[in-house]
Amino acid sequence: MVSVNVAELKNRLSKYLTFVKGGEEIVIRDRNLPVAKLVPFTSADSSEEELLLVAAGKMRLPKASVKVGDLLKIPTGKVEGSDGVQALLDEREEAL
Repeated sequence: MVSVNVAELKNRLSKYLTFVKGGEEIVIRDRNLPVAKLVPFTSADSSEEELLLVAAGKMRLPKASVKVGDLLKIPTGKVEGSDGVQALLDEREEAL
């Protein structure tokens, strides 16, 4: 794994991007302390729409796949009767 200080990375960004394109990971240091890692972008499981959102900076691809069943098992709060509607209306009044 390649390691580089911020100043060096700024001066030779194209060189280090070439390493990343080749599959190399680069640790970025600030005053010799690791602060970030530059890793190759993989788009194997992404749709064209997702890639456009990533390119626009509006989305990041997950590091691992998400199981919908696990998401549905997350407990959520329940509000009795019209208490939820009343809370929303109260919040809107406060905002005015």
